[in-house]
Amino acid sequence: MHRDQARKGQFEKALGRALTVAVMVTLGLAAGATPAQEAAPSPAGHARPEREKPRGRKETVSRAKPKLVVLLVVDQMRADYVDKFLGEWSGGLKRLVEEGAWFHEAAYPYAATETCVGHSTIASGALPATHGMVANAWWDRQTGKLVTCTEDAAVKNIGYAGLVASGGDSAARMAVPAFAEELKFQSGRPTRVVTFSLKARAAIAMAGHKADAVTWLDGRSGAWTTSSAYPQAPFVEDYARAHPVKEDMGKSWTLSLPRAEYLYDEKTTGAVAPDGWELTFPHVLRGEGGSAEADEQYYEEWSSSPFAETYLTRLAEQAVDALELGRGKGTDFLGVSYSSVDYVGHAFGPRSWEMQDILLRLDRDLGQLFAHLDETVGRGNYVVALSADHGAVPVPEDLEASGVDAGVLHVPELQARIEKALDDLGYPKPAIARMTYGEVYFSPGVYERLRVDGPALRAVGEAARAVPGVASIFTAEEIAGRPATEDPIRAALAAGYFAGRSGDMFFVPKPYWLIDGTAIGKARHYGTGHGTPYYYDQHVPLLLMGSGVRGGDYYRRVTPADIAPTFAALCGITLASRDGQVLGEALGKAGPR
Repeated sequence: MHRDQARKGQFEKALGRALTVAVMVTLGLAAGATPAQEAAPSPAGHARPEREKPRGRKETVSRAKPKLVVLLVVDQMRADYVDKFLGEWSGGLKRLVEEGAWFHEAAYPYAATETCVGHSTIASGALPATHGMVANAWWDRQTGKLVTCTEDAAVKNIGYAGLVASGGDSAARMAVPAFAEELKFQSGRPTRVVTFSLKARAAIAMAGHKADAVTWLDGRSGAWTTSSAYPQAPFVEDYARAHPVKEDMGKSWTLSLPRAEYLYDEKTTGAVAPDGWELTFPHVLRGEGGSAEADEQYYEEWSSSPFAETYLTRLAEQAVDALELGRGKGTDFLGVSYSSVDYVGHAFGPRSWEMQDILLRLDRDLGQLFAHLDETVGRGNYVVALSADHGAVPVPEDLEASGVDAGVLHVPELQARIEKALDDLGYPKPAIARMTYGEVYFSPGVYERLRVDGPALRAVGEAARAVPGVASIFTAEEIAGRPATEDPIRAALAAGYFAGRSGDMFFVPKPYWLIDGTAIGKARHYGTGHGTPYYYDQHVPLLLMGSGVRGGDYYRRVTPADIAPTFAALCGITLASRDGQVLGEALGKAGPR
């Protein structure tokens, strides 16, 4: 009894003290309190006024919005390149690692690891099942034609500097807005959106439907290009006239390091060099037959060289200067996608001197770009994200030589086997309208019949799995609606399924088998590729640096779809659809690594 009464008395005293302190805090009279005592966050999440900071307390989260958002995408950059080559970098890539937040376990959760898909995912924060850009190209069932992801008959491409551009491209097929256009729409202040790439699908996806300058290269004419969907940019016109792509004619891509410092063999087994080049350095830009005139072969060589990366970097700097990006009242957006790494990877493969060298040169270019931004925008006033749209499988012949089970899955052979199986069961010929990279589109009426014909479905599956390199095959019904599943392959296919655009059936190669559409009996014109649900295609770098970013090494599993939500959190922007998440652990005041 006495013990209980004592406890009751202690409780009442403590409660009295707590109530007294609460009242004093409310009146601003508690010990150590001042009129500048910190208030609770506002419902809108606005930054607290400076006078409300507590005395002696360090601010742990940077509330200032960046003046410039910079998105860098290195096409086909595998994540392991950072680990392999970091020791020889001294410029921008190294700075991103040393000053920024490095997410070591970033990977795409879907199977369609291609350029248009990756750029759309990074730009929007959504997966292809949401944004609809399911491939670089897909079969359009209404027109009975293969369409590219940016193809748009309602617009016309326009070449700069008096050069001709063909076709028409826009973001009309992109089902959700990109972060950049949401920034432009929601910020309430003047916001400029500028993107560059060698590829239309990269430049357009980064910008979205509305932008101030969206620029890419027409590989036929060498014209820097935009379309009537976007404004023409006078600074691009001026730069293209002053620095035509053809002015690099005759230059040689030579080694940047002593030969002994390159990994792997000088020639990658199974590599296929671009037309006009050998498998060894130097690589001279001279066009077909050594012509003095720039032609398509020259533009292919130029696009596969570090000279193209340097050009894009200088063009980005020109945009910063001409438009005074990062120096206005709002937050501006600059996106640059470096395509040359992809062209080099397709030709020479990941285990090549060319890959090692072009990344070394990109490191130097990015170092100059960041130095330019430091000078013009101000160090700490801009935020950068760098990632890739996909990785790549090693050249299959290179793997086979080392004893790995690798090879080439020939799509024409797979198509012939499926056609034969259905022909034997009385289906019309041709039963298949088109096969793309991993997908089967049947002729009108065929799949509607096939999906309810159990014996025919089993026959197709058996015929497909009998083709060398095929691991599994799925129907659209097995992946539609993103069903819950413990099968990672099925889940990856489901994350990329978009009804009306995706195929009727999906085939997956065995690990380290390259899907190839080259006609039977002909040699393929490239070394390797990508586009599968395996980690070598999905695993990419993800690096953040600058305003609002806390540097460090992070090992949580994340995806490039997290970049746009993280940008949105830094800029106070709400995305329309979001499959990604905010990389909150890396947001805060930047500090030493």
